Amino acid sequence: MKTFTIALSLLSLIQAGALFGFFYAWVCSTMWGLDATDPRVAIQAMQAMNASVRNAVFAPVFFGTPVVLGLTALVLYRTGDAAAGLWFALATGVIGVLAVGLTIAVNVPMNEALARIDVPSDLDAARDVWLAYSPDWQFWNQVRTVTSGIGLLMVGTGIMQIKAD
Repeated sequence: MKTFTIALSLLSLIQAGALFGFFYAWVCSTMWGLDATDPRVAIQAMQAMNASVRNAVFAPVFFGTPVVLGLTALVLYRTGDAAAGLWFALATGVIGVLAVGLTIAVNVPMNEALARIDVPSDLDAARDVWLAYSPDWQFWNQVRTVTSGIGLLMVGTGIMQIKAD
């Protein structure tokens, strides 16, 4: 059982790290690059990226991370590792609600609204669209990045709490 618990804990670490890394990349490169380009290009690029993210590579990390974290917490509790299980349970809540839930409640609707917009050919009109979207989207992305980072730290702390026996 200990081998299974360790494997599940490491899978949790990989999942949480992948989710944090995904959100972090948007913070430190993608959005800055889009903000620096022609807003017509930025809108079109963001529409394409948002459409492409719904795929079989991203879905297991996005939807699966809270599930894996919760399962890990449950297994740890059931095997007598309550301290470690608590950290994984906390990570489940933080990532499930404040990263995944926030994305579904805020970022996805913003993305869907942007997807319905025809890219304006007029530069000023496109700039208005982009400025109505990008700053708010980035704020909420930073929130989900920080919270998923906190969740990742909780997973690491939970791993350090696992009993050696």
